[in-house]
Parts: sequence; structure tokens; C-alpha cells
Amino acid sequence: MELMPKFQLLRPTTVEEAVQMWADNADAKYLAGGTDLIVNTRRGIENPAVMIALDGIAELKQQDATDDGLRLGAGLRLNRLAADETLRRDYTAVAEAAEAVAGPTHRDYATIGGNVCLDTRCIFYNQSEWWRASNDYCLKHRGSVCHVAPGGKKCFAAFSGDVAPALLVHEAEAVIASVDGRRRMPLADLYRNDGLDHLTLELGELLVAIHLPASTAGLPSAYAKSRVRGSIDFPLAGVAVALGGNDAADLRIGLTGVSPRPFVVTGLDKLAGQGLSSDVLDALRDRVQSQAKAMKTTVTPPHYRRRVAGALARRLTDRLSTAA
Repeated sequence: MELMPKFQLLRPTTVEEAVQMWADNADAKYLAGGTDLIVNTRRGIENPAVMIALDGIAELKQQDATDDGLRLGAGLRLNRLAADETLRRDYTAVAEAAEAVAGPTHRDYATIGGNVCLDTRCIFYNQSEWWRASNDYCLKHRGSVCHVAPGGKKCFAAFSGDVAPALLVHEAEAVIASVDGRRRMPLADLYRNDGLDHLTLELGELLVAIHLPASTAGLPSAYAKSRVRGSIDFPLAGVAVALGGNDAADLRIGLTGVSPRPFVVTGLDKLAGQGLSSDVLDALRDRVQSQAKAMKTTVTPPHYRRRVAGALARRLTDRLSTAA
């Protein structure tokens, strides 16, 4: 790690003040818990002249029941969400995913907004400055070649946030703010399949809140992940499952760690009405495995991560079905 570079720290007290500060300092970075941004800054990956600290904005720390669901401020700490009784009862996968992030001390600082907007990761990117310089950098940062796939022109750095797939299977929406006002959109639309530029946010836009709809409250759901160590590590593969009934008629599976974006597995409707027999669960596992496009962005082989994604999806679906 390098020493922290010099930067100006701004402390807004409202969302509107924060986005205006960014408009006035176009090379700024929003700083939430800092568990990822500060590390990347010390590694020389990020070098903002201005950081806009969001911890003084009360709105971002609010959790509110609304007429159409539950609103989670983007600044809510993950440890609070992991222990929240409403989430554990009505949106179980979200609470389990929050609890699965890193270690307890990280969760004391890390926020749901930061985890949802987490930068993509790769063994050729998340390294010290001297290491990256000696390897001619990479396509994601200052280089011209993706070391994962040298023959191509695409960055395959993987999204590794735990909470996003759990939110996706509960059909969450994102509330976004800019100097032009606010908008609400499906959370799935926040992501694109590009490790170099994986968020669809315009410059200066800020994630204000996550909205969980009432229509998916109480839907049985769960989250699990595979990682090298039993604590701290990012997911090699993370899987969220939501299951309505026990015949796959309303089955949703979200993945993380195996692609530049978190996403919901497609084609599961073909299994609807067949019950969740061993053969159907095997077919589900195979479909998940085929859509998990893991590349060599970690020290663990891609084929293992694809297989473990399928195995986790099968296990969680079987567990939810048995409980139902």
C-alpha cells in the first residue's frame, strides 16, 4: 500500500448539496463507508483531488416503510441491515447477503449503496502501483491489454458485491439523484456487462436509496456464496434465490462474482409447473452454470466458479422448496 495522496474532503448535509459539490468538482469521488475506495486510493488505482463524504447526510441513513414497499437509504450500514427484523422476515436474502459481506468490522462501516455500486475486481487490477506498473497495467486502468483475455478488447473484471443479486431477485429499484433532480429505475438497469464501465450512472449521479416492492415481501429467499476464506473474502460465486411455491412457477436466481455485472438467470420459466424433482433441480443447476461466465479474474479457476454457482443455486432452491 502507498501513503494516502492529498485530497480535499467536502462534507455535505443534503443530497442536493452533494450532487452540486460534484458538479463543481468534476474529478470528485463520493465517499460512503470507504472500505473499497480508500483501499483503491492507497493502491494508486484512484487518485481523486476531491472526496465528497456522504456520512453527514441524514436522508441516506433512513429506512422507511412506504405504501408500496420498503425504502432503504444508500448510507445504511450493512451490519444494521443484516440484523434488521423486517428484512430478515420479508426480504431474507437481502439480510443474508448483507451479513455475508467481508468481516464484522467492515460491515460496521460499509454501506448498502457502496456494495451495490462496488467497483469490479480482477487479480490484474486490484494490486499495488508497483505491481501493476511492472506488468504494463491492464485495460481497466492505464493499460491497453486485458491480461485475462489478451486477444480481445473487453474488460472482464468481475462485479463482486454480495447484496445486489439478493436485491435483484426481490425486484428492487434504485433512486438516483443529480443536479437535474431524481429518478427511479429498476436496479437491474444500473448495470452493464462491461468490467471497464459497469455502472450506467451518469457522471455526478448519486445512488440515494433502494426500494424493495411490497409485491415481493415475504417471498422465501436466501443467499449464499463461495469464497477462499470463511470470512473477509469477496465471493468467487454468490447466489441469491427467491422461490414462490415449490413448483418453480415463480423462481428467480441472481448471480454475482461470475460476470462484470450482477444479473438474474434467464430461461427458468421453462422449468415452471414441473415440480422441483431431482431432475428439475439438476436442470436448474446446469442452466445457472451455463450462464455464469466466470473468467480468470481470481486465483480460483473459472470452471470451478461456474460449477459452484450451479451447485449453490441447486442447494438453495432445494432448501427453500423443502421449507415451503
